[in-house]
Amino acid sequence: MPRTADQILEESFLDVRAKLLAVAATLDRIDRAAEQTGGLSEAQVNRRAQVDAAIEICVGDGPDRAEKLQRLFSRTYQPEWRTTMHL
Repeated sequence: MPRTADQILEESFLDVRAKLLAVAATLDRIDRAAEQTGGLSEAQVNRRAQVDAAIEICVGDGPDRAEKLQRLFSRTYQPEWRTTMHL
């Protein structure tokens, strides 16, 4: 018998809450450090934008949030990847 939505939330709530707190604390530390040290480098600005996009995906609707996150953090498929990576 499949678990109910209530069961899944009950089983996952504390773990999800802890992960969200970790993300929020990390974003707070980044923002405070950026204010004190003059901001993020260009490479890190792009990473921060990815994190912001990931958060938007998480709060969005739909049953495919995990797939969207995986695609956000993945490289675009290159058919010649073996050659490019010398494999």
